[in-house]
Amino acid sequence: MAIVTNIDVMMARRKMSLKELAERIGMSNTNLSLLKNGRVHGVRYNTLEALCRELDCQPGDLFEYRKDVEEAGGAD
Repeated sequence: MAIVTNIDVMMARRKMSLKELAERIGMSNTNLSLLKNGRVHGVRYNTLEALCRELDCQPGDLFEYRKDVEEAGGAD
């Protein structure tokens, strides 16, 4: 997928663990881990807002588009 998540980068900058962030935003560790690793197909705005609030960042700090990361193999 061409959308890359940088949640782990922001967590490291804030010295925040997955468990701590999950508790602060009211999300399970499992679901936050799936989001952090790019294994989800969407993000709710309230989740994005909570991530930005707790990590003191902008949505563009958490996600980026990289054309070179697109899957080779055709369109869906």
